[in-house]
Amino acid sequence: MSRRDEQILKQFYNCHILRDGKLLNEDLWVRNGKVVNPEKIFYDEKIKPNIKIDCKGALISPGFIDLQINGGFGIDFSYNINNVQEGIDKVAKKLLEFGVTSFCPTLVTSPSETYKKILPNIKKTKGGKHGATVLGIHLEGPFISPSKKGAHPENHIKPLDKGFESLIDVYGNLGNVCLVTLAPELVNSGSVIRQLHLRNIKVSLGHSAANLLEGEEAVKCGASFITHLFNAMLPFHHRDPGLVGLLTSDQIPPGRIIHYGIIADGIHTHPAALRIAHRTHPEGLVLVTDAVSALGLEEGVHQLGQYKIEMRRGRAYIAGTDTLCGSTAEMSKCVRHFKEVTGCSIVEALETATLHPARTLSIEKIKGVLSYGADADLVMLDENLELLSTWISGECVYSKCKYTECCQ
Repeated sequence: MSRRDEQILKQFYNCHILRDGKLLNEDLWVRNGKVVNPEKIFYDEKIKPNIKIDCKGALISPGFIDLQINGGFGIDFSYNINNVQEGIDKVAKKLLEFGVTSFCPTLVTSPSETYKKILPNIKKTKGGKHGATVLGIHLEGPFISPSKKGAHPENHIKPLDKGFESLIDVYGNLGNVCLVTLAPELVNSGSVIRQLHLRNIKVSLGHSAANLLEGEEAVKCGASFITHLFNAMLPFHHRDPGLVGLLTSDQIPPGRIIHYGIIADGIHTHPAALRIAHRTHPEGLVLVTDAVSALGLEEGVHQLGQYKIEMRRGRAYIAGTDTLCGSTAEMSKCVRHFKEVTGCSIVEALETATLHPARTLSIEKIKGVLSYGADADLVMLDENLELLSTWISGECVYSKCKYTECCQ
């Protein structure tokens, strides 16, 4: 963006804006890639917009944020060792078509040499026409429970026998990492969680056979997220609800909130389970796609980490089995499905893919909101929450046909 472009003032009008938990019938003003307060413009600067954009009654929401995506469009982040940046770029670009403006490339359990080759090459980058913002890497494993491995190869699952040093031995470097999923029942997990917390790396609990007490102890050490609730964990039991019990635990430290990912693709989580989670702890619910390389592809055999996967009838399985191994749903579809099956409001549905994931990473001042001073990453949606266009830093980066004029 040139210095001249930075000074361009844009006014989005004839729209409804999601801001502060409400749908407001007012204009959105953007300059220098940020949402700006129009009062300062009217009363102090006394200037008119350089560009006025007629939104034709669209709903303007913050752009979607996906904290758990393994790949898509033929790319698997845990497998493309030799063309890491090329793969990230391809997925980042295609995600714009689904309203995703920021994401966390996710690596499943892999050999140590895979991490050491891939992690240095997935940089935190700012989004634009080239693709969605990369917020940092989500490491899902290998420090998980073999009994809840799901689609993770058991021969590469590791213990935390050397504490935090175990992470360095396996990963090599954590410089580009923002989120780590581990099983809290592992020996030394508490000290590891505390060390990650001190480094401002969020810790998620998942692929775990932990009981509720073990989950609560992990939260007290700094864990703040649960990886794909209900999937790859002990089922809810009335005498020990396991990690699911964290949604209503009275042992969460004051001022803390537990967020949890949930896959609302119509396959991984039954509508009744979605409703239970939403009605129990709505403010913590975060939609994730957990999408794999088969996202956007036809039926057939594709790659997920060390495994071949099969696309059959819109579902991804470990090849030759009936084990689900990630989703092929895209985020805007998950938002619509979640709203439909829970009966929640438009605001609630959108915040599960915007504000809540931003809060999970403690970036809600600049992402996942349209507050003054926040990044102008947004999507325009119709009355059915179908995507019309995607914008990053106030620039149109994807548009359907009738909104093409907005991208000029």
